[in-house]
Amino acid sequence: MAQATDATRTVILTVDDDPGVSRAIARDLRRRFGGDYRIVRAESGESALEALRELKLRGDLVAVILADYRMPQMNGIEFLEQALGVYPGARRVLLTAYADTDAAIDAINVVDLDHYLLKPWDPPEEKLYPVLDDLLTAWRSSDYRPVPTTKLVGHRWSAPSSRAREFLARNQVPYRWYSSDEPEGQRLLAAAGADGRRLPLVITPDGTALIEPESTELAAHVGLATTPTAAFYDLVIIGGGPAGLGSAVYGASEGLRTVLVERSATGGQAGQSSRIENYLGFPDGVSGAQLTDRARRQASRFGAEILTARDVTGLEVNGPARVVRFSDGAAVAAHSVILATGVSYRQLGAPGCDELTGCGVYYGSSLTEALSCEGQDVYVVGGANSAGQAAVFLARGAKSVTMLVRGESLTASMSYYLIQQIDEAPNITVRPRTVVKEAHGEEHLERLILRDTVTGATEVVDAQWMFVFIGAAPLTDWLGGTVLRDENGFILAGPDLTPDGRPPAEWALDRPPYYLETSIPGVFVAGDARARSAKRVASAVGEGAMAVMLVHRFLEQS
Repeated sequence: MAQATDATRTVILTVDDDPGVSRAIARDLRRRFGGDYRIVRAESGESALEALRELKLRGDLVAVILADYRMPQMNGIEFLEQALGVYPGARRVLLTAYADTDAAIDAINVVDLDHYLLKPWDPPEEKLYPVLDDLLTAWRSSDYRPVPTTKLVGHRWSAPSSRAREFLARNQVPYRWYSSDEPEGQRLLAAAGADGRRLPLVITPDGTALIEPESTELAAHVGLATTPTAAFYDLVIIGGGPAGLGSAVYGASEGLRTVLVERSATGGQAGQSSRIENYLGFPDGVSGAQLTDRARRQASRFGAEILTARDVTGLEVNGPARVVRFSDGAAVAAHSVILATGVSYRQLGAPGCDELTGCGVYYGSSLTEALSCEGQDVYVVGGANSAGQAAVFLARGAKSVTMLVRGESLTASMSYYLIQQIDEAPNITVRPRTVVKEAHGEEHLERLILRDTVTGATEVVDAQWMFVFIGAAPLTDWLGGTVLRDENGFILAGPDLTPDGRPPAEWALDRPPYYLETSIPGVFVAGDARARSAKRVASAVGEGAMAVMLVHRFLEQS
């Protein structure tokens, strides 16, 4: 039975089948939000739906719905899916235990989940109230209207479809997936006048049909900012990983007019991580997507502009201005620049891998594809932390996960806590001294030929899913000879520019370069793209903050 208070205020609804938990969360919600919102609680999905229908009939507004995942008869995801049809504009939160976080991740696409909370949420001042504050702010800014959803029609083994799904998911754009060989997908194709030979078909909230769109076109149609609002800034940040987002938060919060430019989606490699468990302040771990979303919203709140799907192709010095050029010929200038371009996973050079990328062969964890691996045999190539995190995540639903490691063991390249988790997982097998020799398949990956690096012996295995994590290459080729880089392409900065105590020949200032300053004064580097960086999320965020401090120092002396 639903219980309610004053009927004159906007509603926050919570449903949990455990009466004690239901009362506890309602109590905590009333303590913080009861003065402005009406708190309604229910102890089953059916009674909560009944309450929502009554509220709808009366014309009441519902801002946030919180539902427990483990409920009998109707679990939290099933309830939220039905609630979506009654109040599509309400923000949706799933309450889960740590063991159910994979279900919460699944729910992002099923019910356009806005957030999931781990139980217990004590203290609420840290774990509950900040989340609700953000969701209520977002709900108020939406004018309380239903949020239209992007529709994506594609095929399981279509590489462009996979790329579009990954782009939307990583940019936190709500969408619904329809397979092109299922009735609803075929109806949408017919309505758009498409024959399904070119996929994906993307139908935007305003009804525009896009066939096989590029990222820039897709971004512009789903509401992502792609064009700067000004021609000149105090600070341009290139790259939206942890270092870039850290720079954006500190730059904007300290009064610098800041714009961040990202070629694909904020988060970088960290944003693709299924779970980061060694990041300070998150004892239960945090997914890369969650961490990225919080950082992006934080930067935006402070006033930083974030541009998506813009490819930077050049950096020039024009007097006191540093000019950043885009692939379409446009440009933006600033007093200072932070290069936070990060790294990308190296491509697997085995024959067949290029042709099957996106069709069974994936670089990074590709969480949108991970849902399809349930009950399947999966291969993970690599032996560092990113490979270990992916293996542990995939093992939750896969029949088996086989890690192919070139080295003798995982100990040289992986954190101890991950090695322990892998050892304890019954369905994860580690094959050391093993590499992929070839990949085979017609429309998708079907077989791998594996080679033992010691004996040279080969083995053919059936495989439909392979996720590759084989080291990182810096995304710095576009810089050419603009700033000094090492032999591997990583950017030299600070002390690395002055190994003999003298700055490089092209350095024009009397002072030596600051710690994160490149060979161009006013151009700094932070995160994984820097030579000899720590390659950790925490250090990248720290360098992003430090780079902003050095930007201030540079601007004061300019």
